Amino acid sequence: MPASRVSLNSRLHSEEEGLSIKEKTKHVLKMYDVGSKYSDLTLPRASVLVPLLIKNEELHVLLTVRSMKLLSSRGEVCFPGGKQDMRDRSEIETALREAQEEIGLPPAQVEVICKLVPIINKDDILVTPVVAFIGDTFNPQPNADEVSDVFILPLYHFLKSEDHSSTPLDAGMLLHFFTFKDRQLNKSFTIWGLTAQICIIVAFLALGQNPLFKVDFDIDDPFASMVKYLMAKYATSKL
Repeated sequence: MPASRVSLNSRLHSEEEGLSIKEKTKHVLKMYDVGSKYSDLTLPRASVLVPLLIKNEELHVLLTVRSMKLLSSRGEVCFPGGKQDMRDRSEIETALREAQEEIGLPPAQVEVICKLVPIINKDDILVTPVVAFIGDTFNPQPNADEVSDVFILPLYHFLKSEDHSSTPLDAGMLLHFFTFKDRQLNKSFTIWGLTAQICIIVAFLALGQNPLFKVDFDIDDPFASMVKYLMAKYATSKL
C-alpha cells in the first residue's frame, strides 16, 4: 500500500468531479483493498457485506436487524453476513452467500469493490468487511428466521455529530453509537459496536470527509491504524 494513499485519496475526491458518484467511490475504495494479505491469520473467520447504493444522488448503505428468534445478538443492527462455511472459497463468497440467505440478494446483482482490513470481534472471530454496490431497485426478501428488518440510510449519517455518542474502551478505542429514525418504517434503530465502526470507516474513505466527532483511528493514515489495531488484537487473541 503506497505511503501517499491518504493524499491520493484526497486528490481523487477533489479532481475526479467528472466521474459519477459510483465510479468515484469505486476508484477510491479500491485503493484500500487488502486482497489475500491476511489469509495467514489463524482465527475463525466471518465476512459481512457492506452494500452501498445510490439514492437521490447520494451514497446510502443497507443494514439489517437480527431476528429475535436468534440465540445471539438478537434485535441488533448489523450487515448481512456470518461465519465462513466449509464450502466458501473466500471471504467474498461467504459475504455473498450470507446476503442471499438473509435478504434474498442474488450474488449476480452485487458488484464487489474491495475487502477492507479485517477486524477481530469480541468472540475472537476475524471479520472481513466486503464493500460492494447493489442496485437502488433491489427489493429485500428477509429470511424471517434471521432478519426482522432491512433499511437504508445515507452514508453521511456516520460522519455527523448529531445522533452520535461514544464511550471509551481499553487501549484508547471507542465504542460508537448512532441512532436513526426511519420514516418509511416508522421505527428508530441504534447502530453500534462493530457495525458502527465499519460504517464510520467506509463513510470516511468513500466520502473523503472527516467525522465530526472524535475517532480512534488516525485521520491522516487510516489504513495504518486499522492494521495496527488488527495486529495488536491478534497478538492477544485466543489462538
